[in-house]
Parts: sequence; structure tokens; C-alpha cells
Amino acid sequence: MTRKIRILVAYDGTEFHGWQCQTGLRTVQDAVEKALRRVVRHPVNLTGSGRTDAGVHAAGHVSHFVTQSPLALEPLRRALGSRLPGDVSIVAISEVHPDFHATRSAVSKLYRYRIHNRLDRPVEQRTHPFVYHFWKPLDLDRMRAAARHFIGEMDFTAMAAKSTKRRTMVRTVLRCDVERHFDEIRMDVEGTGFLYKQVRTMAGTLLSVGRGQWEPDHVKRILESRDRNEAGPSLPAQGLCLQWVRYPPHLLTAPERSTDSDPEGDAGCHHDDDRSTCTSATSSQD
Repeated sequence: MTRKIRILVAYDGTEFHGWQCQTGLRTVQDAVEKALRRVVRHPVNLTGSGRTDAGVHAAGHVSHFVTQSPLALEPLRRALGSRLPGDVSIVAISEVHPDFHATRSAVSKLYRYRIHNRLDRPVEQRTHPFVYHFWKPLDLDRMRAAARHFIGEMDFTAMAAKSTKRRTMVRTVLRCDVERHFDEIRMDVEGTGFLYKQVRTMAGTLLSVGRGQWEPDHVKRILESRDRNEAGPSLPAQGLCLQWVRYPPHLLTAPERSTDSDPEGDAGCHHDDDRSTCTSATSSQD
């Protein structure tokens, strides 16, 4: 019996060279594939929801693989988790519809950028591996006003790395929220896909507005220029985290099978709390 399995993974990206396998480098994909091969005892090729750069974290990265292993889901999860390094965790595992594809089926995804905005470094809070420290005061209202210009379908060339070469530089941002959480400013960006370093450059541009370098409406002119030199800096990878990836609900449930064809009795257990439609995980390459 062939099954398609979805894996929801969280990882601390500090010591990884991103998600995607790279020869001679430590990557999340390589770590999970090696562990999976030991558990299911056959070659495994994981397909991920998107790539994350070196140093970028994930609270809910989604991938899938195909297997004929009869191992039930919970034993599979335990066996896989016990073989992973300490900076990777299996959040959930489920059998999905044969048409599910971690990359192509994604409807949207959300990235969060965190800025520690106070004079002292975020060592006392023990968040320094996961935030960018900017000690000068930032004006939240100005940043929110500027963020509105990112919403919609448009050419994001000015926000992408100069080396980015894609068939189209048009992307759709569904929302861009900027909030303060105690000493942190958090930028949440939901979109249908992102260009290389797009979110980190958007964060750097909003930071430039927040510190008074530009007026909020200047962001519109930056986007219209399609010139990367006009935008703000691309902030460091450590502050960025892939929060989740959303999929059509019907693809997150495997087809029903008769009990005769399902000796493990596990085919009906495919949902994990509220992640049945929003599986907490920049093609995303940020």
C-alpha cells in the first residue's frame, strides 16, 4: 500500500545552511531524510514547501514523502523524532491525499520577522539567536503605515536580492502586520510566494521608515522604481521564521480505505488539532 505522508517540522536554523540539501553542508532536509531512511528502510526523497536560507528558522515547515511502509503514524513519528538532532522537532505527521504536494498545493505562507527594540541586547531574555537587535527607538505607527504599501499583487524587484532571476518578479502579499510585543517589534507577512530575501528586505525597509529615514509613502516609490538600491537593507537571517503554510483542507485528508486494506487501523487519523487547514511552517526562498 502506497501512502503519501506529510511532515510538519520546526527547527532552529542557527547551525543549518538552510532547508535544501547541499553537498558537504548541514541542512534540515538532509537531516530529516537520513532519519527517515533508517525508519522506513527504503530511499526517501522529501519534497519541501519551500527553501529557507542559512540561519532562518521555522515553526512549521511542511514536506511530504511517499512510502509503502506499513508503520502506523504515531510509531513513525516517535521513531523519526528520536533519530533527529536536537535543533529539529517533528510537530505533526499525517497521511494526506495522493494529490497533495508540499510545494505546489500551498495556498499561502506566513513569515515573521522579530526585532528586539531596546537599548540592551536580548541576552537576558535568551532570545538573541532568534531576533535582530536594533537599539534606537522605532515608530510603530510609521512602520504600520508603510507596511500597507506592500499589500497586493505587484512587482517586488526592489525587495529582492540583486542576483534574483525569476520568470516573473510579481508576487502577492495578502497582509503585512506590524505589532509590538513587549520589547519586540514583529512583522508578519503572509503571501502566496516570496522572492529571495524579499521578506528580510521588506523588514529592513520598514525599519528605515521606523527610524525616521523615510516617510511611510516613500515605500510606494521604492516599489515603483523596481530598483534594489532604493530599498532598505536586508536584515540578518536570525530574525526570520517561517510560521506556517496553508493548504486546501481536502488535500490534508487521505482517502478512506476499508479495514481489510488497512491492517494498522490508522488511516482515519489524519488531523492534528487546528492545523488541518493551516499547517504551522521563502516557491519561498527567504
